[in-house]
Amino acid sequence: MSDVMEPMIHEDRLPGHESKLEPKPDWEPRFAGSDRLKGKVALITGADSGIGRAVAALFAREGADVAILYLCEHDDAAKTKQIVEQEGRKAITIAGDIGDKQFCERAVEQTVRELGRLDILVNNAGEQHSDKDIGDITEDQLKRTFQTNIFGMFFLTQAAAPHLREGSAIINCTSETMYSGSKHLLDYSATKGAITAFTRSLALNLVDKGIRVNAVAPGPIWTPLNPFGGQEPEKIPEFGKKTPMKRPGQPNEVAPSFLFLACEDSSYMTAQVLHPDGGDTTSS
Repeated sequence: MSDVMEPMIHEDRLPGHESKLEPKPDWEPRFAGSDRLKGKVALITGADSGIGRAVAALFAREGADVAILYLCEHDDAAKTKQIVEQEGRKAITIAGDIGDKQFCERAVEQTVRELGRLDILVNNAGEQHSDKDIGDITEDQLKRTFQTNIFGMFFLTQAAAPHLREGSAIINCTSETMYSGSKHLLDYSATKGAITAFTRSLALNLVDKGIRVNAVAPGPIWTPLNPFGGQEPEKIPEFGKKTPMKRPGQPNEVAPSFLFLACEDSSYMTAQVLHPDGGDTTSS
């Protein structure tokens, strides 16, 4: 029996449904594909909505089949599956908690069994909880945030590693909060620091096998994560407006960073972090 903690869905409505979000995020790829991922298979966590959906759509347009991992948002996952299939690629949906090591192992096994291989692992899923005071962070919340955001990456990478070969890529989603900090996201920003260190260390660990490991550190992006509990409600109208670009980013403005790190365009890059953040990190 797994001792994984239950996701904190009922505490603050996380992870949230994109189907209920207004206005809808922009996930559509902006340009025609050029077969940069032709014949590849990608496993993407949190691919039901937000950045994960935009990455799945772009990867499919570039020729990849996609395994869509998500927690419980079945309607959003079905929509992402439809998006991938409309690009002429195969898609499977796998529901479960990445904080559970056994689920991660089953998900990778299902991906390889049904899609035939695994070339790209995108560790995108995460959760955040806004708290004004460090004393407000419960022990359960602290454990749960680390279990999802960093333990899940370890579990999936451990499960995926035996199937990856030379030329494969792992892309982790960290955050601008790792660099600039966030006074209301203490546990979340701490996990993002761990993810960046994990990325750089894993890159060195796998470089001799020809597997590249990089990360993307988005700024404020309009996804279900913040409106459905990741930020205080009164702050949502001003979300992203403090960046130098004075607006939040859209998921399809972040997805190209993941594509670049997944394909051969970045063949001489490992242990690196890209920053689609509207200039936010450099202005902090």
